[in-house]
Amino acid sequence: MGTVNLGPVESRFADLIWARAPVSSTQLVRLAQEQLEWKKSTTYTVLRRLCDRGLFQNQGGQVTARMSREEFYARQSEQFVEEAFSGSLPAFLAAFTTRKRLSEEEIAQLQRLIDQSRG
Repeated sequence: MGTVNLGPVESRFADLIWARAPVSSTQLVRLAQEQLEWKKSTTYTVLRRLCDRGLFQNQGGQVTARMSREEFYARQSEQFVEEAFSGSLPAFLAAFTTRKRLSEEEIAQLQRLIDQSRG
């Protein structure tokens, strides 16, 4: 799968699917109408786009995820670091921490991640 970006509305729709998958397309239409105030045609148009991008599949009226929400956002994070910081995680963290001070708990979590990576 290549680069996939989601706009805010697509993200909300994708979250509806991820939270319930597998979900019937009929139920998805109902959920999108209730939570996003979409018409049936809008739901199917956006669903088709997300299926074409490789996030979901709709077979026999059953919508399933081809990748988890966590995997999708991990790929987005990697892509951002690659594009904005030439793939350098330390450069990203340096830039991030110039504007936001890390709490002791966040520092401890990062240290655990580093220690696990060494393992």
